[in-house]
Formats: sequence, structure tokens, C-alpha cells
Amino acid sequence: MRTVERAQRHENAGIALELLVHGVGGTTPQEMLDDPRTVRITGDDTAAVFRRADDVDAEDRPDDYRGRPVPEAYVWCNLTSGNSARALWLLLLPFMVVNLAHWMRPTTHDRARTVRLYGLLVRLAGLTLTVLLVAAACEVALDLAAWQCAGTRACTERNSWLGFLSPTVSDGGWWSHPGRRLALAAVVPAALTGLLWYLSRRTWSAYESQQPMSRDAEPDEESGGTSLGRPGFWYGRRLVARLRAAHTAAGLLTVAAAVGSAAARFDRGPGGPALLDTLGWLLDAALVCCAAVVVWVVCRRGRSENRLDQELDEHLVRRLPLAALVLLALALVYAGWDRPGWHSTGRLPGDPTFGAIAFFQGLLVIVLAVVAHVLHRTRPDPRAAMRGLGGPAVVMLACALGGVMSGGVAQRVADWLDGTGVSVAGPPVLLTWQASVIPPLLVLLLSLCGWLAWRAWLLRRTELGTVELDYAGEPRDPARTRRIAGTRAMATLTDRVPLFVAVTSTATLLLGAGALVGALTDETPSEAADGTYAFVHGAAETAQALGSWLIGFGFILFVTWGRRAYKDASARRTIGILWDVGTFWPRAAHPFAPPCYAERAVPDLTWRMATWTRAEDDRRLVISGHSQGSVLAAAAAWQLTPADRKRVALLTYGSPLERLYGRWFPAHFGPAALASLHAEVDCWRNLYRVTDPIGGPVRLPGSCTPTVDREALKDPLAYGRTPAHPLPAPILGHGDYQADPAFAQERQRLLKRLRPEVPAPRPDSDVPS
Repeated sequence: MRTVERAQRHENAGIALELLVHGVGGTTPQEMLDDPRTVRITGDDTAAVFRRADDVDAEDRPDDYRGRPVPEAYVWCNLTSGNSARALWLLLLPFMVVNLAHWMRPTTHDRARTVRLYGLLVRLAGLTLTVLLVAAACEVALDLAAWQCAGTRACTERNSWLGFLSPTVSDGGWWSHPGRRLALAAVVPAALTGLLWYLSRRTWSAYESQQPMSRDAEPDEESGGTSLGRPGFWYGRRLVARLRAAHTAAGLLTVAAAVGSAAARFDRGPGGPALLDTLGWLLDAALVCCAAVVVWVVCRRGRSENRLDQELDEHLVRRLPLAALVLLALALVYAGWDRPGWHSTGRLPGDPTFGAIAFFQGLLVIVLAVVAHVLHRTRPDPRAAMRGLGGPAVVMLACALGGVMSGGVAQRVADWLDGTGVSVAGPPVLLTWQASVIPPLLVLLLSLCGWLAWRAWLLRRTELGTVELDYAGEPRDPARTRRIAGTRAMATLTDRVPLFVAVTSTATLLLGAGALVGALTDETPSEAADGTYAFVHGAAETAQALGSWLIGFGFILFVTWGRRAYKDASARRTIGILWDVGTFWPRAAHPFAPPCYAERAVPDLTWRMATWTRAEDDRRLVISGHSQGSVLAAAAAWQLTPADRKRVALLTYGSPLERLYGRWFPAHFGPAALASLHAEVDCWRNLYRVTDPIGGPVRLPGSCTPTVDREALKDPLAYGRTPAHPLPAPILGHGDYQADPAFAQERQRLLKRLRPEVPAPRPDSDVPS
């Protein structure tokens, strides 16, 4: 009798929906739905849900969909890789990398203060990157162009466009005064700061202003202890606005300090005017006070996730950048005051500034590593990348990227302004030392790559026998076997990324410390090695020249790649994939990072899933996510209420949920979080291949039943030619999971398990079909 009643309830159930979410790189709704005729049913040109034209009125014809779901495709690729202008976001790469570090903290419990300290340290590291970038712009515009080149006859004659600034040309015009030259050149770094503010504000309005569904906060036990289920996780408007105001003010204050310090150095020298000296001290005091406020704003408040925080600190957001702008204007007036006898010689004192930034960044990385280790010890996770030290390592890489970009700009501009290399003093000594450590770092990384290639070759030899066992009974084809084994071996290199990052960040920290110590001598590497053994002096000169060329080449590569992506759709697609992976997380540590597409995509999916499952005709839903789409699907499922999650089935394939996100972001996608998701949705199945370099098993704890992971799919589907595959089957790797019959089998199983009222009882184990 109960069997008949259950069958009757299932027969009267509402229609089922399969919501498809694509992965990185994007695709078209026609490809996702396998139909050339698609219709947008909700959404806009940025992100939308599509159906086949024949399924638009599916809700009015439920009898036509007995036994099969209504497919829908959520297309979100325009959030990241649709506009060619977004290729210029490559220049914001250091900001994006340091923002990732905020989310890499280890899993912990009952360590709220330590967690807040971790976030504070990452935010301070992000602030130093802003100051470093603006300081590099000041070095180029103020020191190299306005101070050194415009003050030298040989350089001015080579660059005639600077002639009106030179005291040696045109009989020394009004702009030839050193302070006025600096005031005019300050427009460049100030405009850069304004551009970063504008981009941050504009991208927030365009991509991240969508509010999640309003609901009351849930206890942590209802969301598995992961913050991704909190109501305010995907809405960080208040924090981003505060950080944007603080970083904008920091950039303007950096420009003001660069202009004012040059004039104050002359005023405090012998014979300097007493009145201007007093004004200089007052300006310095105001700059220090405003800088202290900026640091306080960055330290004062972190993210508010337990509720949907729609407040905005309007007075702070408006007044702090305005105050910094007023101080910049006063500094420009102060520097432009007439000072007889002031001439530009040598270089501006940039070494103390860049040295202090480098020292503070190294200190932050070390302290952050200690904090991360303490957090990791409270709840050790053997799968966590670098034993919980992934965040500090990534912060170190972000600082190194900022150093390469700032040093590369300064070196290339110096070479461009002074082709002879003798008319200007060049960039600060510290930047030369930092460039000189790049060649040994590259040698170390190339050696590591060679070792990894050797390990992959050994694994390929082992996989040759495994491939023969997997396709036993097939006629042997050595070339085919080698290709399959090589693909499997190369796919394992993803699991070596933590080792590569660990070696790179450690070497960068040590070599950077050596460069900082060397710069204290106020000599370049070749000058410091002068008088030693000939081969030491020659090695120092070679490292200095090669490093200078490499650091400039690195920046040119960034610019060239961005320019090519602006014109080339295929290159733009490749860069879009980088943003798909790197900009999933909200801006929590740096407001000038590229915008977070998930703050639009996750609310979109949550609204669609909730409105479908809450319909009165007991509808069922399977959300099917590939690659990065599986991460969005999981995040959206966590945002649902517990009752709605019980009406949702999850199908993931090629998913990096555990292999990448679980290892690098253990506090949010660790074993406890994924186990809670498995327990809270009605059912979850995961498909993967050993040839896939991105996707992998979910690896839930053994106590979690039924199992999530299906046995690894065969790839290729057939070794040789068969009646089902008369032509050679391709090695699919990360793509085209729907081509495997297992995909349709698992989807059908999930649909059958869903019930309109109470979720069906779960079996003790699942046997793959």
C-alpha cells in the first residue's frame, strides 16, 4: 500500500527543472541546450537564463514533461570575459592576488580574534600595494621626468617635449622652477589614483550591486559552519566603500608627500626660508594625521556577513578622500612657491620610501605566516595547501608582482628618457637591487620546473601499465597508450602547484631581504662588488643588466598582453578564464581589485532556485554545474534556506570544489563545509576523470553516505575503433562531460530521488550505474 501511495505522489509531482551552469571561458546558450533556437526568459545582456524555444511554456504543459526535466541554461560569461576593455584589468593583477589571500585562511573554531587579525594583516598588505603603485608613478613622473630629466640639458635636448620645464632651455620659463615642475608632474600619479577610484566605483555599480535574497541569519550549524551561507556574504557594499575611500586617500597622500618632501628638504637645509620651513612642518603634521586616519579606517572594520548590511558610512566615504585632496592641493601650492637658489640635482629621496614599503611588506608576510600557523594548528587539515600557509605565500607573490610592475615601469621610463645612460641618475638603488635578484630566482624556478617535468615523465611511465589494464582486451596501440598516459600524468601537475608557490614565495622573501640589505649601502650591485674578485664583479654586472632588462620586459609583457586581448577575441577569452578563477571572491582586502562576478551570479542562481522550488505545484530541481559553474552552484545552494536546499539535487562534473577550492580556501570549502552541503541538499553526485587537470573527486569523509563521487570516468570512452565509436574517440580531459553516458544516468537518478513532499530516504551506499 505504501509503495502504491509513494508512486501516486511521485506521479502527481510537479515538473522537474535542470539548471545548467557553465564553467570558465563561457559558452553560448545554444551550445548548452543543444538547440539553435533559444529564448531568454529572465535576466539581461550581462547574465541571463535561457530555454529552448519549445520549452518556454513548459509550466503550462506539465504532462509533456513526465519523466524528463525542463532544461535551462544560466549564462554568466559576460560578467568577466565579454568586454574587450576588461583586458586592461591585467594591470590590477597584484590587487586581485592579495584579495585572494584574504579568503585562504585555515579552518578554525573559537579563534574569532585571531581570524580578525588575519584579515587585518591582509588588508594592511593591500594598502601597501596601493602606496607602492602610486609611489612608482611618482618616481616616474616626479623624479625621472620632472626632476632628473627636465633639470639636465642633455636629457632635455633628447626629449624636446620637456623643454618648457627645463631651466637650461628657453631661458628658464615659469615652469622651470623645480617645485612647479614637481607640482605639474604630480598630476600623473593623482590622475592614476582618481582612475582607480573611478573604476572601483563604476564596477561596483555595474556588477556587484545586486542584493541577495533577504532572509534571517541562520545558526552556523545549519550552514555547516561555512560563511558562504550567511545572508550578507555576497553583499559587501559597506566595506568596499570604506576601503575605496581609504585607498584613494592613501594614494593622494602619497603624491602630496612626494611633492612636499622635496620642497621641505630644501627649506630645512642651510639658508632655507624660515616661514616656508614652518609651513613644511605643519603640512607634514597634517599628512601624518590624515595617514593615521587612513590606517584606522582600514583596521577598524572588516566584513559584515551575518546580516545584509545596507548601511553606508557616507560622511567617511566622502570626507576622507576630500581631505586628502585638499592636502594635496596645499602641497602643490607649497612646492610651487618661489625659492631662489633651488636646483634639481641627483635623484629625489625615493630609496627610503621604497625601502620602508618593502620592509613593511616582508614583516607583514612573516607575521601573517605566524597567525596562519596558529589557526591551522587549532584544526589541522592534511589537504590544506602548504599546511595552511597558502595565504601568506600568496601575499608575498602579490608584493613581488607589485615590485616587478613598479620597478619595470621605472626602469623602462629611465631607459626611454636617457638613451645614453649618463645624463640622469636613474631609478632608486633599491629597484636596481630588486631587479638583480630576478635572474637567480628564474634559475631556481626553471630548476623546479625541470624537476616537475621529470616527475611527470616518471608518472607517465607508470601510467602506461595502468592504461593497458583499464582497456584490457583491446588491440595494443603504443602511440595511443602513450598519449593517454601522458595526459593523465600532465593532469597531476595541478596538485604540484602548492609546492611551486611555496618555493617561489620563500625564495622571493629571502632574495627580497637580501636586496633590501644591499640597498642600505647606497650602491648598485656592480658598485658594491667593485674591488672584489673579477668573476664576482662580472656576475654582479650581468645580474644587474639582465635583471633590469627582465623586469622591464615583464611589465611590457603585461601591457602587450592586455593590448592584444583588447583586439583579439581569442586572447580576450584566455584572459577571461583567468578572471573567472581569480575574481570569484568578493573584494575584502583591496577595493581596486577586479570586480567579483559571483556577487551577481550567486544571487541570480539563488533567486532562480528559490522561486522554482517554492512554487505551489511541488516542482523539483537539479542544478548541474561544470567546472567553475559547480562552485557557483554550491555557493548558491548554501544561500538557500534549509527547506529549499532539501528540494534541490546537485550534479557536478569537472569540479574544482575540493581539488582547488578545498585545498586553497579550507575555511570555506574544507571537508566540514562540503560534508554539510552533502547533508543539506537532497542528493549530490560528482563526476570526474583522471585526465582532467582541474576537476577531481570531492573526497568527503568516509562517514558521509551515500557517496558523492562516482568512479572515475573512462577517458577516452573507447581505446580503439568500435561499433559505437567507429572513429577514434578523443581524449576529453576537462570538457564535454555530457558526451559520457554516465552523465545522463546520474542526472536521471537524481531526478528520481527527488520527491515533492518529504525527501526520499537515502540508501546506505550508492553503486554506480
